[in-house]
Amino acid sequence: MNPSITDSAVKAAIAAIASESATTAEKIQMLIEMALGFQKKPKTAKDLRNAVGLYYRAYQMCGEDYPLLKARAQAGMAGTLQTIPDAGTELLLQAKAGYEAALPILQQLASPVETAEAQMNLGLVLQSLVPFNLARIGDSIKAYHEALRVFTWQDYPQEYAILYNNIAIAYLSMPLASEREYLRQGLAVQSFEVALKHITLIDHPREYAMLQNNLGNALQYLVSSHPVENNLRAIAVYDEALKVRNPRDTPLEYANTISNKANALFNLPDNPEKPEAGNLQNLLQARTYYQTAWEIFTKHQQIEQAEVVAQALQEIASEITNHSMGDEGEIL
Repeated sequence: MNPSITDSAVKAAIAAIASESATTAEKIQMLIEMALGFQKKPKTAKDLRNAVGLYYRAYQMCGEDYPLLKARAQAGMAGTLQTIPDAGTELLLQAKAGYEAALPILQQLASPVETAEAQMNLGLVLQSLVPFNLARIGDSIKAYHEALRVFTWQDYPQEYAILYNNIAIAYLSMPLASEREYLRQGLAVQSFEVALKHITLIDHPREYAMLQNNLGNALQYLVSSHPVENNLRAIAVYDEALKVRNPRDTPLEYANTISNKANALFNLPDNPEKPEAGNLQNLLQARTYYQTAWEIFTKHQQIEQAEVVAQALQEIASEITNHSMGDEGEIL
């Protein structure tokens, strides 16, 4: 039997709510709670669609009499639509409209945390729509900053870290003229650094590792006249992430970080003081990292990532061969 709650069970539950001697407000609340159950622990995409249906039924029951419950149903529906696997632009646009309709009411009647959560999710929806030219990245960043008024590092460190991470990634995706490229990259690096002032290895290891890994990526691709310094710094922050990420507890995150570190080593001379001497040692170290990452990605059936790493292994093999030939030439 299908482990998810079947359509007939949903219908039975709705019928039970309808026959209850509860007030309309209580019935709407029951529908929202049932929808939330599907949304939080979906076993199949069908569960998410059931959640949308329940939220919509709650929304319809509200009419004009229950504005806060109506806004909650809209925000719940929007949150579910954005998590449906492979949500196309149509569903994301529906989610955007849902949040935009709910937020003015939530700001008036809901708790600051509930409002901030909706702003954070609106930011994500807008960010997802940017590649299709259906939203502006500046609006996404603005929504994240609104959420940060509530999600402070003292009270909500996890949300705080995720918001700054999203802001940095949003900056990196900003379309700016090439001469202003350094500006958006600098803003991204700055966003990671702001978050890392408060998100510590001891108190928030998972968020700390995520921020350090992504800061390393930003540093590595920084348009700069100091690429060696940036790569050295990137390697240092990847090592910070690797204090948390390991092959036993977080294999995929670990594989991600060591392949990022390998990328940095690939472009780094063995001795920054003597770049002309080449980088054979760093290439050999990078090859080891790539090989380990490839094995982990393959084992966990992350086919796309495994292919990217396999490509990097081919490139590194030819670089090592060139180095060896170059060394032989010098000996002769």
